[in-house]
Amino acid sequence: MDPFKPYEKRPRQPAPPKLTVEDAQAVAFKALAFIASEDSMLSGFLSTTGCGLDEIKGRLAEDGFLGAVLDFLLGDEQAVIAFAEGEGVHPDTPMLARMKLG
Repeated sequence: MDPFKPYEKRPRQPAPPKLTVEDAQAVAFKALAFIASEDSMLSGFLSTTGCGLDEIKGRLAEDGFLGAVLDFLLGDEQAVIAFAEGEGVHPDTPMLARMKLG
């Protein structure tokens, strides 16, 4: 902090949301779309999970699979920040969604 620099009020970040299970599932779906939009992330996700593209479609109703999507996203801090900025949500949202999905 520079004592000679005038004070500039920073914009306040919104509080982390309170999520329902349905909200958490929606966050996971958006995270999967975000992962799929980046070729390198998608190939990393597919190799990490061992799932093929066809298998992903069949597992979208499983909370455990959606949790794995969020785990993959949460493994990369820069990806979490980019996801949060792109979706206009608090950066803690993916972590809170993961906790809701058990």
